[in-house]
Amino acid sequence: MLLRDKVAIVTGGSRGIGKAIVKELVHNGSAVVFTYLKSDEAAKRLLDEIKESGGDAEAVKSNASNFDEAKKVVEFTVGKYGHLDILVNNAGVIKDKSLMMMDPSEWHEVIETNLTGYFNMAKACIVTMLKQKSGNIVNISSVAGVVGIARQTNYSSAKAGIIGLTKSLAKEVATYNIRVNAVAPGYIETDMTKDLKQKEDLIKMIPEGRFGSPLDVAKTVSFLVSSKSSYITGQVIKVDGGLAI
Repeated sequence: MLLRDKVAIVTGGSRGIGKAIVKELVHNGSAVVFTYLKSDEAAKRLLDEIKESGGDAEAVKSNASNFDEAKKVVEFTVGKYGHLDILVNNAGVIKDKSLMMMDPSEWHEVIETNLTGYFNMAKACIVTMLKQKSGNIVNISSVAGVVGIARQTNYSSAKAGIIGLTKSLAKEVATYNIRVNAVAPGYIETDMTKDLKQKEDLIKMIPEGRFGSPLDVAKTVSFLVSSKSSYITGQVIKVDGGLAI
């Protein structure tokens, strides 16, 4: 197993892309602590599924936009497993609206969750990783942060900020054997995209002619946190079927 004896934290891990990442990391041998904010039932279902298959996982209800809560997730993880090898920053929200109609609260909520939340978790983890002189961080960005998407100024800004965070932090910690990369998904088949009215038009824009699956993203993440990518850091890997070419 690629990730045997590794310990990972995945934020926003109870559904969608986060859920696929949790399952893929467990499948590859890692113990995973995943966070969620609202759905106790979804988190319990995922935990039960993992434990029935013989995997090792824990769920923690936590809001990554609060630094104290982020610290508690890390303290719980290190307290239970004794070390921390992987952080996957994935938790996020969407509040799509034209800039003219966007309320300042909708801007701040997306920035606080999708960008500040990533900072909070990375900061909470980094001391442990620096002491270990090892670690791996993958930040889930988006093609929205690469090319921009209309009516998503808040989301695109946060996801572009994640790319800057990734590159800067990668340079800071590379000499400590800590790698930091970003994954930028395109349109992925999740609960958030299944009812898109313009789905057929969007598919026409994708060279591969389809939406991706959460597993497409999860397998990319598992590669980036494994020894197979040991000379890759500070990179943004687009998983988008060619959308942002």
